[in-house]
Amino acid sequence: MNAFTIKDLENLTGIKAHTIRIWEQRYSFLKPQRTDTNIRYYNNEELKKILNIALLNKYGYKISHIDRMTEVEINDKILTLNNAQAQQERVINDLIQFMIDMDLHRFEAVLDDYIRVKGIEKCINHIIFPFMERIGVLWITGHINPAQEHLVSNIIRQKLIVGTEMVVSHIQVNKTGLLFLPEGEFHELGLLFINYLLKSRGVKVLYLGANVPIDDIEYVINIKKPDFLYTHLTSVSHGFNFERFMAQATRKFGNTTFIISGRLASAFEKKIPPKVNFKRSLQEVTEFISTI
Repeated sequence: MNAFTIKDLENLTGIKAHTIRIWEQRYSFLKPQRTDTNIRYYNNEELKKILNIALLNKYGYKISHIDRMTEVEINDKILTLNNAQAQQERVINDLIQFMIDMDLHRFEAVLDDYIRVKGIEKCINHIIFPFMERIGVLWITGHINPAQEHLVSNIIRQKLIVGTEMVVSHIQVNKTGLLFLPEGEFHELGLLFINYLLKSRGVKVLYLGANVPIDDIEYVINIKKPDFLYTHLTSVSHGFNFERFMAQATRKFGNTTFIISGRLASAFEKKIPPKVNFKRSLQEVTEFISTI
């Protein structure tokens, strides 16, 4: 069983920790346990419960009303939400719950159903990437079992690869991007999503994949002369030094434009080298790709 912090709940639900504490004081649906040092933690069932409660509250139900509902009534109300955004969030919540339960059959079935109804492109944009953004913090903090991460990642990876193979772009851009993850970075899903977005735009992609030595990247640059380099950093190994990596990159990659996105870029607060360009949000990523 996983143990989630109140910060995990805040990141997954969008409900501020302060509000969650007030709910605990006033209502009965959350009963966290405490560590020996008096820190709150929540189990699988409490996480799933607050995901559902937060969704209903966001779309018009008062907490005092939800508190009087049974679990069956809560689930029934969620199914009646007609707002398109609410339906997407419900699907993402289902994926989180199935991941926690390691119910891989239902996890994949949810994705397959959405793909069948909406298509692979909408599934990637509306479901897969928002799911990855919400759950990514748990992968980084280690608050889910690595087995859960690997099993779910492999399912998503397959969907991203299939979606990318099916892309037919009506735009052809005379640009080439070289995509890679540096040594120590193995979380490939974000980069696969960038690959999908670029190919949708008609950009040619050289995809090197994960854990690539910097000398190998330099070798490909010298031969293929890409217009830009792109990496998406989620959670690198403990020995990885971000500033040293950027310094090496600017020396070895010459004047080639170098784009970095992902959680490490979003959290970086020091001076960025002049040849490096950070994309700190999905909106900045999509804006960059749309201007290529």
